[in-house]
Amino acid sequence: MTAPIRIERPEGVDAITEFVALHDRVYAARAARWHGSPLHLPMLLGKTPATVERELQPFAAREGGELVARVCAVVDGPYLRHWNERVGHLLMFEAQPHAREAVRLLLDEACAWLAERGMEAARNGFGLLDMPYNTDAYDALPPHMLRQNPPEYHALIKSAGFETEQGFVDYAIEVGPALIERWQGALESAQRNGFELVPFREVPREQRAQQLCQLWNETFASHWGWVPLSPELTALFVLDGRPELDTSVFALSEGEPVGFCFVIPDNPTHAEFAPGRALRPSERLNTLAIGVQTPARGRGVNYAMAAYCYLELVRRGWTHLSYTLVLDDNWPSRRTGVGLGGSLCANYVAYRRNLRRR
Repeated sequence: MTAPIRIERPEGVDAITEFVALHDRVYAARAARWHGSPLHLPMLLGKTPATVERELQPFAAREGGELVARVCAVVDGPYLRHWNERVGHLLMFEAQPHAREAVRLLLDEACAWLAERGMEAARNGFGLLDMPYNTDAYDALPPHMLRQNPPEYHALIKSAGFETEQGFVDYAIEVGPALIERWQGALESAQRNGFELVPFREVPREQRAQQLCQLWNETFASHWGWVPLSPELTALFVLDGRPELDTSVFALSEGEPVGFCFVIPDNPTHAEFAPGRALRPSERLNTLAIGVQTPARGRGVNYAMAAYCYLELVRRGWTHLSYTLVLDDNWPSRRTGVGLGGSLCANYVAYRRNLRRR
């Protein structure tokens, strides 16, 4: 006899804590895994700047008393204003592999909630603090901000009425003497072209948050799916004492900021390994975001900023690096990844469900 399925809307600290904990239950059998994001609980409880101008509603599927799937539906005010399209977001999706019917009911209810609020489509796999779904690199430990989803997720999501909307590629780099020389050359070239690279740590906290917010929003304004950030949110990325203040830089031209490279080194102490499974050198990586204002493009400042950050990581012992997730059709950024020494290592996708047609 099939166990009954119930879709719930978690409320209160205990229910939200159970919602968040499903991540670690889903990935418990993996030989190498990251723990769930520490940002999710405060965000769902409305205790971070991420919830300003955003309506969040978590949904959970319980089968026979067991929580087997979850998702958070979001009406994102900054996104709607920026893009002028009625797209809602489904974030934090996780599910047990056997829960196909529970996932269908869960996503149906979340989509209905979005439709009631005027949304015409639901995007699953790209949004505020949410990343696309891995399609092929299932056994490796990826950079800590990327998904580790099981292969079954694609069938679960498509069975719930979604279609592939956007593809992404990831680039990895193995450090070697020739690349170090190339990166040092990129730094020297940028200096000859009049650029100055300033580590985040040398910029006062409030100024660095404001500067990062302005540059990030400007340089990513036309990036597919981009959600504008607030200074209050970017301030959480650049708190005093954080290691990324040493591995991230602003680029200045004539004293004015024209670009940024924000690099977060992985902290393997936040990962868990099965007995006999150790962190591989190729799995000690980083997350990277890079942006250059249009007038400064084409002059090598992108290579120079990434080179600065990579050389700082190498100085700290990193032997492998990550470039960043790149849209399939963003060939300028893909060429930058290759030019920095990267090779394609994994593919990712985001999904969409059109609500009006259904």
